[in-house]
Amino acid sequence: MAVTKLYLVRHGQSAGNAEGRFGGHGPTPLSELGLKQADATAKLLKKENVNAIYSSDLHRALQTAEPLSELTGIPIIPTSAFRERNVGVLEGLTFDESKQTFPKDYYALVNRNVHHVITEGESYRHLLRRSTSQLWEILRDHMGGRIAIFSHTGAICFMTLHLLGAIRRDTKQTPWIVTSNCGINRFEIRGRSNVRVLALNDTRHLSSITGNDSFAAQ
Repeated sequence: MAVTKLYLVRHGQSAGNAEGRFGGHGPTPLSELGLKQADATAKLLKKENVNAIYSSDLHRALQTAEPLSELTGIPIIPTSAFRERNVGVLEGLTFDESKQTFPKDYYALVNRNVHHVITEGESYRHLLRRSTSQLWEILRDHMGGRIAIFSHTGAICFMTLHLLGAIRRDTKQTPWIVTSNCGINRFEIRGRSNVRVLALNDTRHLSSITGNDSFAAQ
């Protein structure tokens, strides 16, 4: 069976990240550091011979994908399926502001209650459904290819948990899989029942920028 290589890439540091705010579906752009992280990530993925580029249609994810598209000539295919979770009333707030103003929504979010629907937003279960449905369509369309998907920390966490088989219908809470800005989760996929995890939160390509050379789950 053909081996498909999948790279789930978190966007570079955004202005909201730098200020410790919930980004949600907001239009926050990359910071100067985020732009440097995006350039370094593009150079790495070009060497990996990526031949398909998908991205959340939110500005910070598209900005992160653009350098790779420019280096390779491969067009970016944007989709709302890979957006971050819609955090509703928490969007744009700091963690402390969220905790004080909307404590029920805040604690359900940080405790990964998968069924809780944030006021004017969505649940982790909604995020899981829309992202993984699109993910498997892409994997079918590019069987044997090398696919980069630029997305967000929550979306990447739940796509990763899904690929690991760590979420069932009766799951109520989940662990959190950390993905740093421009960190990459790498997989080899031979089918739904044959998924290999090569790396989680691979940031070696960013060491000259941030001094962070973490490389987990090899």
